[in-house]
Amino acid sequence: QVQLVESGGGLVQAGGSLRLSCAVSGRTFSNYAEGWFRQAPGKEREFVAACNWSGSSTVYADSVKGRFTISRDNAKNTVYLQMNSLKSEDTAVYYCASGIAVVYRKAETYDTWGQGTQVTVSS
Repeated sequence: QVQLVESGGGLVQAGGSLRLSCAVSGRTFSNYAEGWFRQAPGKEREFVAACNWSGSSTVYADSVKGRFTISRDNAKNTVYLQMNSLKSEDTAVYYCASGIAVVYRKAETYDTWGQGTQVTVSS
């Protein structure tokens, strides 16, 4: 059974940093692309960042470009999202997702999702 488990969320002041982790089990991690999405209250889920199987190719939403960095450690079956210069509008539940033939920005192309981790940025 494939599982994605996010961690690292919490409450942080505007301008601060957090690093989210997503541990993947039950599949050959290095075969899959990984993505991060987020959903704020009353809003639709939106794309944040994604990377290919090796981490050599990355894509970011314009709203986070230059502030967030996605990376992965295939030896640890884990994908990370380093979030710097956080803003109140980054407040959301953050989800990691995994898929083998994804269109990075399209949530429906990922086949497995984590349960989400809350990030709250206070202004």
